[in-house]
Amino acid sequence: MNLQELNELDLSNMGVWPMPVKIVLTLILAAAVGGAWYYLDTQEQLISLERVEKKEQELRGIFEQKQAKAVNLDAYKKQLEEMRQSFGAMLRQLPDKTEVAELLVDVSQTGLASGLEFELFQPSGEVPKEFYAELPIKLKVHGKYHEFGDFISGLAALPRIVTIHDVVITPAGSGRDAGEAPLVLEATAKTYRYLDEEGG
Repeated sequence: MNLQELNELDLSNMGVWPMPVKIVLTLILAAAVGGAWYYLDTQEQLISLERVEKKEQELRGIFEQKQAKAVNLDAYKKQLEEMRQSFGAMLRQLPDKTEVAELLVDVSQTGLASGLEFELFQPSGEVPKEFYAELPIKLKVHGKYHEFGDFISGLAALPRIVTIHDVVITPAGSGRDAGEAPLVLEATAKTYRYLDEEGG
């Protein structure tokens, strides 16, 4: 078949066209329909499939994390209960409003029992924190080095929490040997009070 015969093909009577022309035309039409189908329908579905597969991977990761937590749920519950008990025990070491005065007496008596002489014992106003309040007490005491050690040990042994901050020890004057020389200790002792939900 030559170009002359192709030019003479009658579009209104395709049934009489030669077989090779029909096959080529059918292939061209099939390719056009397939391309249009892919462009108009399949391409969007493939993009959607890729998006859904990514989402599946994310959800699978979340599921695996939650499954790992669910497997350990009993251990987490037990740990939470232990933490609650521990927290409760620590809260019991914080004085409430009625116990603060007793604790101040305990601190001063601990100093006196250690053989110290108080020059300054000045509780300051409470400093509110997140769920507790600090009660700083400025201290200035005279005594000997080992008496200071007894005092700090006595504070650590109190049933309530008392911490010592900003400790400065200076000589009170000329003295004998280092263990017997009079010294001055200036520090801030802090005790803590739990703030209940009413904020007091």
